[in-house]
Amino acid sequence: MKDPADFDMSRRTRRSLLTGGIAAAAGAGLWAWIANSPSEEGIPRALRRGLQVNEKLSRGIFNGKRLAPEFPLDQAVKKVRVNEDIGMSDDVDRATWKVKIEGADGHPASVEVPLAKIKSLPHAEHVTELKCVEGWSQIVHWGGARFADLAKEFPPPPDTQYVAMETPDGEYYVGLDLESALQPQTLLVYEMTGEPITEEHGAPLRLCIPTKYGIKNIKQIGTIRYTNERPKDYWAERGYDWYAGL
Repeated sequence: MKDPADFDMSRRTRRSLLTGGIAAAAGAGLWAWIANSPSEEGIPRALRRGLQVNEKLSRGIFNGKRLAPEFPLDQAVKKVRVNEDIGMSDDVDRATWKVKIEGADGHPASVEVPLAKIKSLPHAEHVTELKCVEGWSQIVHWGGARFADLAKEFPPPPDTQYVAMETPDGEYYVGLDLESALQPQTLLVYEMTGEPITEEHGAPLRLCIPTKYGIKNIKQIGTIRYTNERPKDYWAERGYDWYAGL
């Protein structure tokens, strides 16, 4: 006579296999549906909708006065990790570098601002965490001018919603919501670890925005543009979250 315990175990095993098979088939079917759904901004629409829900939640809790965590100076790394060089040029002349600002209220449609002008703005620095979507992070000592102070000199028109930034060759570009750009820790960086920023890290001018992932911290800023149209974004076009908030 068959042992009741063996019979019960056999029944449970069959049930587990059946349940697992159904779950696997359902998962495969769901993924096939997602993968074959129409594309939107570079990824299947279903995934893009999920990212848009995340953005609404992130924007809903964002407060421009709430600061990202700051750390003691002795916790900052001495050697900052080098990551990505898309759009960066080796031909950098700090003495003649200019940033093109487009759409500033009360200014010509396009105005070129020398690096010296940006350096003349009030100096600001902080020690914050640079977080990468790849899963690594570093505590970095940043120095430069607040984007908000540049925006006082070259203000966005009323009702502006976004800021676009690009490298001089246009190969790398990010889109930012204006509220995050004006957050007081958002810096136009020309110093790192207490020294002039090096070419590999985006000299002569890069962005530090600690309320966003590293993909938004564009190096070698060549153009800043105010707009009411949601700007294109390099990594959002490749499947990442456009908002990229922390």
